[in-house]
Amino acid sequence: MLRIEYFASGRGEGPAAGWGGRTRRWRTHIVVLLGVGACRAAHADPSIVLPNGLPVQVVPTFQEPGLPAFSFPDGSGLAVGGSGSGSGSGSGSGDGASGEAYDTMMAQAWGNQAVDAANAMGVNAAALAATCVMESNCQNVGSSGGSSAAGAFQMINSTYTADINGAVAYDPDISGSIVSGLAGQMDPGTEAYAAAYEMRTDALMLQNQQNMSDPTVLDVRAVYQFGAGVGPQVATAADSANIAQLTGLSAASLAANGLTTSSTVGQWRAAITAKLGSATANQSVLSQ
Repeated sequence: MLRIEYFASGRGEGPAAGWGGRTRRWRTHIVVLLGVGACRAAHADPSIVLPNGLPVQVVPTFQEPGLPAFSFPDGSGLAVGGSGSGSGSGSGSGDGASGEAYDTMMAQAWGNQAVDAANAMGVNAAALAATCVMESNCQNVGSSGGSSAAGAFQMINSTYTADINGAVAYDPDISGSIVSGLAGQMDPGTEAYAAAYEMRTDALMLQNQQNMSDPTVLDVRAVYQFGAGVGPQVATAADSANIAQLTGLSAASLAANGLTTSSTVGQWRAAITAKLGSATANQSVLSQ
């Protein structure tokens, strides 16, 4: 998920249009596609690089109102055709989760805690794993570059606070197992609850606004990255739709994130699918 934060106005502090946010629910995410990269706004180029070697580094670019910033590693890699307009047709369940993204999350010391978080929020563990892979390659990255985006799920302060409070309200039993305050943002097991709640909220939004009966990781990714304002439109757009026109991002903002004014939704989908694999990209987000 390539997230952007507009320095002129932060996440939950930035423009309502663009990559979108959750507090109000503004968000702004940027996805690096070209050159290869991808970013509720919490919440990507026709060719993408599959990570090998050092973990993906989070590079906040613009302040956004909702979620943090993420950029794919540069280089050449596997290109995958677009999946078409968002259909909301997922597969699989939270039980027996699998896939490279899931394995990456489970290789972390906090992997089992994240699975507990996913289960508590009614989100499939493989879908939650996809988010931490997109955000930081599941690395607990601190904030930098003037952005408050931090943690394995790279949430900014305002979005994290709103979502962790929402998670506790949804399941009060988790209150005794999470780190309180903003300190929880840098505790992956705690931040996983906030991220899972965000994904749940985004999926329900797509069900209610776009009549998607079963939103997938790819569908929800659009809302998590591009924001509540335009994310649903990106999720349901045709592959040929222009990202710049849908999101309202300027040429400079697009270029800073590896996109151009001619980048399409299909190219974005191809980048996400190449990063996560088809099975995970089409995984159902909600488990209950």
